[in-house]
Amino acid sequence: MVGLGIIGGSYARGLTKAGYTVKAIDTDPATIQYALENGIIAEGTTEADRKIIGEADLLIFALYPHIFKEWIAANQWFLKAGAILTDVTGVKGRLVGEIQDMLRDDCEYIAAHPMAGGEKLGIWYSDEKKFYDANYIVVPTEKNTENAIETCRQIGEILQFARISQLPPYEHDEMIGFVSQLTHCIAMTLMTCNDTENLEDFTGDSFRDLTRIARIDDVMWSELFLSNKDALLHQMKLFTMEFSKLERMLMEADKEGIRDMMRRSTARRALFEKEKPEEKPEA
Repeated sequence: MVGLGIIGGSYARGLTKAGYTVKAIDTDPATIQYALENGIIAEGTTEADRKIIGEADLLIFALYPHIFKEWIAANQWFLKAGAILTDVTGVKGRLVGEIQDMLRDDCEYIAAHPMAGGEKLGIWYSDEKKFYDANYIVVPTEKNTENAIETCRQIGEILQFARISQLPPYEHDEMIGFVSQLTHCIAMTLMTCNDTENLEDFTGDSFRDLTRIARIDDVMWSELFLSNKDALLHQMKLFTMEFSKLERMLMEADKEGIRDMMRRSTARRALFEKEKPEEKPEA
């Protein structure tokens, strides 16, 4: 593991629990110490240790995108021939091509995205159980071999993700622009559009649920937003158009239009719980 934050730490926990020997690199000494003391990893260092890197059959990167690229440029020469690299990065479009282009020909990078984050930061909040109900996306390109794709899928299976799917990089980014980045934008905007004091004293579950992800890592998410700017702007436009429809229906007191939107919303949300919309008894 290169990077032992909440996701990297959760990967390490899950892989160690499954019987694999996990070694890790993280720049924070306290993180490495915690991981060792709690049996999350077998060995760890705060430096790009040639021995640890050179012995690894599989390297999983849990880094900010720009740091991931910098790490590959500086340390790929320590990799063993035949090593497979994967990651947990939230945006793939340009990143995947850049990493594959700079990587040695005798190693292979296959992208992946675990759809399981957290608002709190650090290995102290890692938990492999967060993957059990989560989605895992394998993001191959034409440069990837079947062996690497299968290895990447096996990681998802070992970590017991609920669903494993596969998308090309730019389709992945379009989807993530909607289901992840747009939702973070909405949560952020809810927290900043009203400056009422002591708001926390008046909110209910609905507000707290909608704004859970507004507690955000500004360094990482600003980079992800800008890396996926076009897709995110497109999704923001679609959302704004739909929100404007609702605004217009309210202005026109269009009760049937509002109810129809609510019914469509309820029916689609039910699919996430693998439930069918409740049927009303016949009159």
